[in-house]
Amino acid sequence: MPSAVSAPPAAAATTYSLTVTNKSAQSQHFCLYQSAVDLGVPGARSLAWLTAHAKPNRTVTFTWAVDYSFVWGLTGQLTSGIQFVTGEVVAADPSDLSENTITFEFYDKWYKFGPVSGGVKPLGTLAIYVSPTVPPETTSVGTGMSGFPVFAVQASPTEGNALVFRPHPEYWITAGTFISGEVLNVEKLTSKAEIPYADTFSMNATLEPSGLWTVSAASA
Repeated sequence: MPSAVSAPPAAAATTYSLTVTNKSAQSQHFCLYQSAVDLGVPGARSLAWLTAHAKPNRTVTFTWAVDYSFVWGLTGQLTSGIQFVTGEVVAADPSDLSENTITFEFYDKWYKFGPVSGGVKPLGTLAIYVSPTVPPETTSVGTGMSGFPVFAVQASPTEGNALVFRPHPEYWITAGTFISGEVLNVEKLTSKAEIPYADTFSMNATLEPSGLWTVSAASA
């Protein structure tokens, strides 16, 4: 498998941050992920987007920019618990008709993103056409942010249509045992909290001894 290539950051993109404190009695793997609700692609799965380990009474900080990308990975059947290991990252922009649509294909015995072979999709979306050349249940495609995969769906030929993602980031934090790119079963996560970025770009989240989360805006 080729090494993952990081997408270039968007120019002058706003930096978001989340500072997470572990006040529980155990070491934790913190996982920042995004909700796939209303994403527009049936079967799309949330991935462990950004992860970090923290011992009790330690703090970690996640930072990112809202710069999008198309991603694919060799996953076999896309199921909970497997790791999405990125094979390719291509910069994307839902606000630019020249960068919001792409084709995924199997050519010369390998997988790759290529030029659009179908119609360009509307502004505000990110669309992937999956070629009939792609073997079934071998790969998954999706979208990333700040260079890391966020959502994935099984790559099945789209027969002239496209997988049309409608990005509207909703950030969530959870704690447990996670690896970067892990396919999450969001419904079974018991320790999670939404991080609302309203009129701020910096937030704090604390995992309390009770296992519950306290979320607040960072002090100016």
